[in-house]
Amino acid sequence: MKNVAVIGAGTMGNGITHTFAQSGFKVQLIDVSEAALKKGLDTITKNLDRMVDKEKISETQKEETLNNITTFTNITEGVEYASLVVEAATENLDLKLKIFKQLDKDCPDDTILATNTSSISITQIAAVTSRPEMVIGMHFMNPVPIMKLIEIIRGYNTSDEVTNLIMDISQVLGKIPVEVNDYPGFVANRILMPMLNESIETLYNGVAGVQEIDTVMKLGMAHPMGPLQLADFIGLDVCLSILTVMHDGFKNPKYAPCPLLVNMVRAGKLGIKSGEGFYDYSESRRSEKVAKQFST
Repeated sequence: MKNVAVIGAGTMGNGITHTFAQSGFKVQLIDVSEAALKKGLDTITKNLDRMVDKEKISETQKEETLNNITTFTNITEGVEYASLVVEAATENLDLKLKIFKQLDKDCPDDTILATNTSSISITQIAAVTSRPEMVIGMHFMNPVPIMKLIEIIRGYNTSDEVTNLIMDISQVLGKIPVEVNDYPGFVANRILMPMLNESIETLYNGVAGVQEIDTVMKLGMAHPMGPLQLADFIGLDVCLSILTVMHDGFKNPKYAPCPLLVNMVRAGKLGIKSGEGFYDYSESRRSEKVAKQFST
């Protein structure tokens, strides 16, 4: 299995593409937007340049990785020879179901269909295909080239053969796969998202400020990043989407998204991707920080 298609050139999609290509796989990166494909390739190139600078890879390895990537704006053309497809589109159920219906129609009969969903039911996605035994979850962590974990999620009908093969491929990528079952949020987000939501509730209730909450968790709990900063990094819209899936799936009020989170997403304050969330990531703010560095 050396031919892999990745659907979506965003943060997760380009990271997954980078990881497969660097491990010697031929990767077809697919996105409906030429601009998104260019941005994704630019990100991969910058990350590879950083690895060359740190002497983690050679210039030759960088070029080999880039040569392993081909881009497409047409799914049908991009998946024609794929042995494995990894879908990394927006965390939206209707969109994913639409993509998987098309993949089932366009891919060879023996192609394994994987999704990078962080919360949506693998069983539900698999049900719109004629090959539910060949549909599986591969939940990569962000940033993909660095983070070692992949949650491997079995749908109700996922076969042992497909599960074992995906576990093996994950190890070829230099990752550590952990097999989990198909329940809302799986393991990572079932534990992480309530903590992030409670951190937002703590801010919403006026218990402490943004920096104070993050400092307590970093210094008191040895977290490398505070929960509010992490929520900004993940994307507040993504956090809201995952919490909504969990709340709908479990019918438990403890998963209900904090009203502050809901309002911030409505206002377009999505974190790093929009330039503002719990912290300010705007160009003016970055310029201000640089000015302070040079003035001290």
